[in-house]
Amino acid sequence: MNNSVTLKDIAKALNLSISTISKSLNDSYEISIDTKQKVLEYAQKHHYSPNRLAKGLKEGKSRSIGVVVCSLDNNVLAQMLDGIDTVSTDNSYQIIIMQSKESQKQEAACIELLYSGGVDGILISPACETVDFSYLVSLQKAGLPVVLFDRLSDQIVTHKVGADNFQGAYDATMHLIKNGYKNIAHLNTNTTLSIATERLNGYKQALADNHITYRPELLRSCDYSDTKKLNLDLEAAIQYYMNLTDKPDAIFTATDQISTRCLTLLNKLGYHIPNDIALIGFTNTELAEALNPALSTVHQPAFEIGQLAAKKLISLIERKNEDIEYETVMLETHIKARASTLGKE
Repeated sequence: MNNSVTLKDIAKALNLSISTISKSLNDSYEISIDTKQKVLEYAQKHHYSPNRLAKGLKEGKSRSIGVVVCSLDNNVLAQMLDGIDTVSTDNSYQIIIMQSKESQKQEAACIELLYSGGVDGILISPACETVDFSYLVSLQKAGLPVVLFDRLSDQIVTHKVGADNFQGAYDATMHLIKNGYKNIAHLNTNTTLSIATERLNGYKQALADNHITYRPELLRSCDYSDTKKLNLDLEAAIQYYMNLTDKPDAIFTATDQISTRCLTLLNKLGYHIPNDIALIGFTNTELAEALNPALSTVHQPAFEIGQLAAKKLISLIERKNEDIEYETVMLETHIKARASTLGKE
């Protein structure tokens, strides 16, 4: 049984033309506020759902947005996707989410599939393997709007939205220094992504501003391509640090996955946090408060990054501004201090 209400049904019920109903639902200036209100109330009461495909064909759009991320198993990205979905839904777009699994080859396959499927634009947080953006640039030149979020690159000229990674890393390192820690190690990723470079530079700057010598041996990187490799690299890095003659008294970790796994491994290896070693890292996990001990974190405005990236893409799709001035927006991070960085006893 099909109970769906059509424009024709609404027109008949309200004794108005189909054109008037359509214009009312599209908030046309030609229709009075009273009529719009009457039509909208009837449509909502009878669960009217517009035919998105028909509307898209009429407008020359599919009203769909492709979103490519490195992995869905990532708390920060999940929050960004929530922001993207909220804005897309509010603007009558559906999102199609695909994951690259940190592979440049898989990322290209995702983009190709989305493009051939007729999406109106693509939001992408590039894979850590991605060093060549020529395919994406060629599609952009062919008319496909593209916006980068979270992980940004200078290889493509477009809107870019991310967190202020340099400042977040600087603030995290300063937090450790102010709490009495001086031998601060940094665990980062083995990628060329700007996100890793910016966080490393923020860490270095905080050391320099406090006249603390940067020690290259305290910088270790982890293979980010899969969980097993990441865990092995992390365990090796911790063992390496603790075997140094002048061992670190604190670790600043650069990513969501490294931060929480590092805490787990330190506990597993029998180290007491923060007495043996303090820990702070980039992560938005809601479990940070419940971890043992509660984890100090650099909190990113993930939901807001997703929201703004989606708004930027939709503005490109709908060409609200004919003269486009591309923007790179870096949103503020915030330190959430917890037990894992309490001052040295």
